[in-house]
Amino acid sequence: MDGIDNGQGAAGQSLQREQDSLSILADAIASPGSRHEVRRHGRCGMSVELTLEGVYLSYRQGTTATVALEYVTLSVEHGELVTIVGASGCGKSSLLNLVAGFLRPSRGQILLEGDLITGPGADRCVVFQEHALFPWMSVRQNVGYGLRVSGMSRAGTRERVDELLALIGLTKFANYWPKALSGGMKQRVAIARALANRPKMLLMDEPFAALDAQTRRFLQDELLNIWQQTGTTILFVTHSIEEAVLLADRVVVLSSRPGRVKEIVKTDLPRPRDENSVSFAGFRRQVAGLLQQEIRESQLLDQAAG
Repeated sequence: MDGIDNGQGAAGQSLQREQDSLSILADAIASPGSRHEVRRHGRCGMSVELTLEGVYLSYRQGTTATVALEYVTLSVEHGELVTIVGASGCGKSSLLNLVAGFLRPSRGQILLEGDLITGPGADRCVVFQEHALFPWMSVRQNVGYGLRVSGMSRAGTRERVDELLALIGLTKFANYWPKALSGGMKQRVAIARALANRPKMLLMDEPFAALDAQTRRFLQDELLNIWQQTGTTILFVTHSIEEAVLLADRVVVLSSRPGRVKEIVKTDLPRPRDENSVSFAGFRRQVAGLLQQEIRESQLLDQAAG
């Protein structure tokens, strides 16, 4: 049985970030921001939900500047499930934090349906590796928190929470405290809470990385089921090549730092996908080959610089 989060370390940071994001839901819903007049379209004429245009991100410590992301240009269509992979430290989570509005790009811009992203908003919700549930709230209260903040009526909140608990299969656990749930159940609650306000995008930062293999595989199927039922656009960061290929319509492969879009692999496989099939193995080898090539090139550059 899991203990209550004490607010320290990575879990505490995730909880604080979640609280900061949820606390502005009402303002974000009331003031969605200025609109751009240009209508954007994707590869097949479908409208584009997310656009990153020449995005740079750099950090400065004293007189030293470190470039984390360099000229990242990417579009994500409505209803797509796009995964992001790359070597450790390449800027995957930083990219997700930019889209979430937790960070601001040093250069370039990020648009969501033509709106310039300038901060967190109700149109994007994040699921972190740490579940970031409020330990003093029940499952029902956690799922309904954002709805209450946004001003939804008590009856409306209850109806929406009941719908989401049924979707994630935890209706019987509505009144349980987070400490009584398994890791996989906590992540399902976190996903339900993120979906409560019907965001345009779900941003997922290695949400299953801390789970055992069996639970992780179960939640991958659960996520696909939720995605297919809701049609929510998902941007999903992972270190797992197999997970990336299993879930995604397209896999975005980032280069080593500074992170750039090295290649985008369209995984046009039927669903449900069979990890043991020849076609699945082919995509897995393709993505792995791209990452291995990038790591080798990065090592050669480091040796030359040294």
